[in-house]
Amino acid sequence: MISFFEPEKIIEQFSFSENLTAADFGCGSGGFTIPLANKLRAGFVYALDIQADPLSALVGNARFFGLNNIKTIKCNLEDPGGSTLHNESIDLVFIINLLFQVENKDAVMREAKRIIKPKGKIIIVDWREDSPFGPDQKRLNIDNIKTMARKLELKFVEEFNAGTYHWGVILER
Repeated sequence: MISFFEPEKIIEQFSFSENLTAADFGCGSGGFTIPLANKLRAGFVYALDIQADPLSALVGNARFFGLNNIKTIKCNLEDPGGSTLHNESIDLVFIINLLFQVENKDAVMREAKRIIKPKGKIIIVDWREDSPFGPDQKRLNIDNIKTMARKLELKFVEEFNAGTYHWGVILER
């Protein structure tokens, strides 16, 4: 089986405190949420997805790994206030392999900005345009993200290594 990216290796690149609060947008069954909750042992992770079945699987995965610092939320991140989280309440928002799937990318980015604290970080990982794997259409590139960030008055901090088939960026409020 091909591993498209390794969440643990991505998370290891960041030197954030383990007591932060994070939101994993489009978490699915927790491929990224579980390693993130392991890193944030003294913190908390909100796992958000529009589909109930993957969230149910995530609850089981969290239980299996003995993690009690995850809360799942079924929601539509394209709706205004869709995450249901409070304004400026989150230290880190992770948007992993999600933007290519949504119709209203700006709405998802606005929601991330709304819930992130001042100086909080938005970490985005998505498919490289030249990757032979993943979706053929609706891929974004880093320039697309920079344009969105400027429109939303988010600071582009840096690019980071997200593996062979993905790019990664960090934005700051």
